[in-house]
Amino acid sequence: MYAVIETGGKQYRVAKDQEIKIERLAAEPGAEISFESVLLVEGEDGVKVGTPHVAGAKVSGEVVAQSRARKIIVFKKQRRKKYRRRAGHRQHQTVVKITDIVA
Repeated sequence: MYAVIETGGKQYRVAKDQEIKIERLAAEPGAEISFESVLLVEGEDGVKVGTPHVAGAKVSGEVVAQSRARKIIVFKKQRRKKYRRRAGHRQHQTVVKITDIVA
């Protein structure tokens, strides 16, 4: 059984006992969270596709950690103008373990 959820402006395909890294959520490690915006649920009775969300569907999870992603380098340059700028960025992310999918 799997589901497609939407959080942080992105869509994720999740299954039970899977760990996913999503955009930062305001929750402490060990806290229970639930995702109400479920776009698709696949189970024993077939596939349910929402318009845009599946009515009554919910995905529950547990916050494992708050972390940061790999550093990316932002580099700007204008040739022949002696203009160079270099900066780094690390996006905040939340690691969530999916505990239950309710269709």
